[in-house]
Amino acid sequence: MISSPKQDVFQAISDPTRRKILELLFDTEKAVNEICGHFPISRTAVTKHLHILLDAGLVKAQKKGRHTFYYLQPEPLLELRRWLSFYEQFWNRNMANLLRCIETLKQDSHNEK
Repeated sequence: MISSPKQDVFQAISDPTRRKILELLFDTEKAVNEICGHFPISRTAVTKHLHILLDAGLVKAQKKGRHTFYYLQPEPLLELRRWLSFYEQFWNRNMANLLRCIETLKQDSHNEK
């Protein structure tokens, strides 16, 4: 049985600190102390951010001896990617319209000469 995340992915990544934590975990697992060294906030605050990311399924924790290591679980980000891809067609259409306008202005400017 697959349990659904307790925290919404969109809410989890809405905070810049949590986005930075995800970046830090992109290529390697890190212990809490190592993550804390990148922020001007308390260990408790970093731990709270990590728990939100855990609840959203964006990171996993693994105990190794006395330390807990966190690593990225990117699969939940696919939801975000799917959502953004819908709006990508909007931007592509607007860019195409902008390029047509620029070309028209160039042609009009060239014809006036």
